[in-house]
Amino acid sequence: MPGQRRGTRIAMTDEERDTFLGTQPVCRVATVGPDGHPHTSALWFVWDGTALWLNSLTKSRRWADICNRSAISVIVDDGGFDFLRLRGVELLGSARTVGEVPRTGEPLDELVAPERLFADKYAGGGAFRYDGRHGWLRLTPETIVSWDFAKLRA
Repeated sequence: MPGQRRGTRIAMTDEERDTFLGTQPVCRVATVGPDGHPHTSALWFVWDGTALWLNSLTKSRRWADICNRSAISVIVDDGGFDFLRLRGVELLGSARTVGEVPRTGEPLDELVAPERLFADKYAGGGAFRYDGRHGWLRLTPETIVSWDFAKLRA
């Protein structure tokens, strides 16, 4: 997979990236609308080691943009004001809808793991809740770039 061209010194290992994506609560999703204007929105997500799963309102600009043009960029980062604590991951690729829209809980093997991960992460291990307003988008990244400026201390 193409990705880190520069900044390899501060790149996260696959294990560091997976741990980081598994613990961060919010990502920012960038889409492009039919008018060509960008749109960025915050969203909860889960990472399964190969794909980023986004549980999005199906009546949102984000959903409409992705249905119109599937290319997206997602940033997950943290660190605050201290430069040497900045770290993050950018994932780029195409998102696709998985399951019924909106999701009502129809059995689907492909969604068992993401829904379990989502419930574990955001509901303390309870059951995933279907509200009839959200649907699943899966981003299998074509490019992943990461940074952890704490590595500059070494």
